[in-house]
Amino acid sequence: MINGNIRLPFVVKMLVLIGCLVIVMLGLLGFFLNQKFAHTLEEQIGIRALSLAQSVALMPEIERAFLEEHPEQVIQPIVESIRKETNAEFIVVGNREGIRYSHPIPERIGLPMVGGDNELALKGGQAYISEAVGSLGPSIRGKVPIYNDEGQIIGVVSVGFLVDQIDEIIEGYQDDIWSFIAIMIVIGLLVAYFISYHVKKDIHGLEPEEIGRMFEERGAILQSIHEGMVAVNQQGKVVLYNQAARRFMDPALSKGDIIGKPIVDLIPHTRLPEVLETGESQFNQELWIGDDLTIVNRVPIMYENQIVGAVSTFRSRKEIKEISEQLSKAQSYADALRAQTHEFSNKLNTISGLLQLNQIKEAIEFIQRENDIQQEQIQFLIQRIRNPMVSAILLGKMNRAHEIGVTFEISEDSSCTTDLTYKQQEALVTILGNLLENSFEALLEIKQEERYVFLAITDLGHDLIIEIEDNGPGIPFEKEQEIFKKGFSTKDGTHRGFGLALVKKAVDEVGGTILLEEGEHGGACFLVTIPKQIEEGNEVK
Repeated sequence: MINGNIRLPFVVKMLVLIGCLVIVMLGLLGFFLNQKFAHTLEEQIGIRALSLAQSVALMPEIERAFLEEHPEQVIQPIVESIRKETNAEFIVVGNREGIRYSHPIPERIGLPMVGGDNELALKGGQAYISEAVGSLGPSIRGKVPIYNDEGQIIGVVSVGFLVDQIDEIIEGYQDDIWSFIAIMIVIGLLVAYFISYHVKKDIHGLEPEEIGRMFEERGAILQSIHEGMVAVNQQGKVVLYNQAARRFMDPALSKGDIIGKPIVDLIPHTRLPEVLETGESQFNQELWIGDDLTIVNRVPIMYENQIVGAVSTFRSRKEIKEISEQLSKAQSYADALRAQTHEFSNKLNTISGLLQLNQIKEAIEFIQRENDIQQEQIQFLIQRIRNPMVSAILLGKMNRAHEIGVTFEISEDSSCTTDLTYKQQEALVTILGNLLENSFEALLEIKQEERYVFLAITDLGHDLIIEIEDNGPGIPFEKEQEIFKKGFSTKDGTHRGFGLALVKKAVDEVGGTILLEEGEHGGACFLVTIPKQIEEGNEVK
């Protein structure tokens, strides 16, 4: 029961509906057959009575008998023998006045004929079928006039079958018809149950309201997906799409114009027809849709090992890139905060130990010294590095270096007071974060007493110049062109080879350059130049 309404199970509902349809249709068919049979039987009996009456009226013996003094003595035996052979209820022969010359009950011979339906035969000379109430009861009669040699009407023949007997015959046949109809209804109900059961099985046992609810839920989920989604059938025609996909299509097209239209007409360079043909999935493929470069996934839809369609999902590469940059920035912030947390935890432990040892003076001096160092670093960054995002990443890397035992020096002559665009700011955070982290990791893999990283930033002139150097093992010169490829790394382990690729990409997007040189301290030295003014051609489209 849902909302106070009783919900019948699908099988029961189908059984009731199909059963009612079968009962109504077969009931109407039975009624029609009974009526048709009754009408046909009455009609055939009437024709039979008329034909028999015509045969009697044409008999020469009957015509000559009318010339006798007592016609009934000749006519009664003849007619009665015919009646018995044909199973007619009565065969009555009468003269022009309607006086009987024959009758199944001999005592009624000589009496007037009953029914009042002889006029058309005796006066009009017509042969016809009538239904009237005679001395034996209601009957269907065939009336035929009797002519003499001169063509004059001298009498009438009336052959009849009682209506009661006809009704008994009809009822016998009706019982057979209704019995057959009842059997068909039972068979129909069994077939209805069979159909209901198998339909329920084909829809995985779901009820119609559940299917309706799932359809609505699917529509809501489909429209809430930020990625574009298009589904096609075996012929490559669109059967489903969401509003996110609608943004990549012709805005002048309505829903009716999209559904049923070939996908190649909407997205000319799509490879969905190839997926329909081969049945092979395609992931993370690039596709230009209009002016948008998208990342596309294509998957075939299989049913009983047959390809019945395909689904394609796609999203603007620009959106994916923005999300990736935000995640990278968030990771950098998290690393910086984690380094600061560790550093401050160590310092708090040191202060706690001094206080427990009652070394109050030393604790105060330690706090003052750390505060001075921290303030000195912060003041240096505030004065020299105007952009807070760049200052934040550098402060985090200072704490990170102190935590892992690396000397991180920023040149006293460094300065970055130029107003950065959002794109330059994002690029600078990516460049500094990844290059410094690479230097830290390179130093952690070697065993030496002094680990040193040097950073210099200057914005004098037309370019912003960044120099990052360490005293690590360095990078072989022959690998200079490979280190910026995605997935390439000089370090062991998985999930590496992305940092320098991101750096190279960030540098290219702001129209800069990056060079690998041999440092003064024996390690790697990266020199990055970024124009202060980004040319129009370097804008990301």
